[in-house]
Amino acid sequence: MSDPNRPTYYEVLAQAHRRLRPTGYLEIGVHEGHSLQLADSSTRCVGVDPEPNIGFDTTATIVATTSDAYFAERDLSSDLGTTLDLAFIDGLHLFEQALRDFINVEANASPNTVVMIHDCLPIDSVTSARERTTVIWSGDVWKVVVALARHRGDLTITTLDAQPTGLGVIRGLDPTSHVLSDRFDDIVAELAETDYDEEFRSELSVTDVTPATLSAVFGPLPAGA
Repeated sequence: MSDPNRPTYYEVLAQAHRRLRPTGYLEIGVHEGHSLQLADSSTRCVGVDPEPNIGFDTTATIVATTSDAYFAERDLSSDLGTTLDLAFIDGLHLFEQALRDFINVEANASPNTVVMIHDCLPIDSVTSARERTTVIWSGDVWKVVVALARHRGDLTITTLDAQPTGLGVIRGLDPTSHVLSDRFDDIVAELAETDYDEEFRSELSVTDVTPATLSAVFGPLPAGA
């Protein structure tokens, strides 16, 4: 059941666009484009999805391919034509894919880029399993914030309690870092067999779980924003 006191991840993402006013925005996992529509008309947008199903006109560059293929075959800076200020990762709901997406985004980022990752605060162990058996399914993307907290202490990680399954906000990126790519196989193996149980619900607290408002991350919104 939805909670009227908890904003949805769409509402939080809309707030991020209003607050950050990104010149360049990347979205991995476009689907029907609902979240892509939250970007301002002045923002240069790139959307990546193997099967996009957008039913409206958009000036965004939509690339119908997997995120792995996109980063292997295309140049994000050329597609954007500007800096990457905000990225939203909401692709395949598997930990190792979301981690690869973060690695590739960071390599194309600046220290000022903000990355938001959907599905980082699961409802329970069933909906956060690797195999989908429920309507609402976050998969094991939540492991990404655990992995980043364990292996990238230089990052600033906040998990927002947005409906239905949270948003991770990652700041302080280092595009020169190879820690995650060098340790990728070991990190995946380290968390491969773990479930979202009490131990890992507790560990998520190290990523600073807060109410779903960006004021908790960036301070109060400017007047009129």
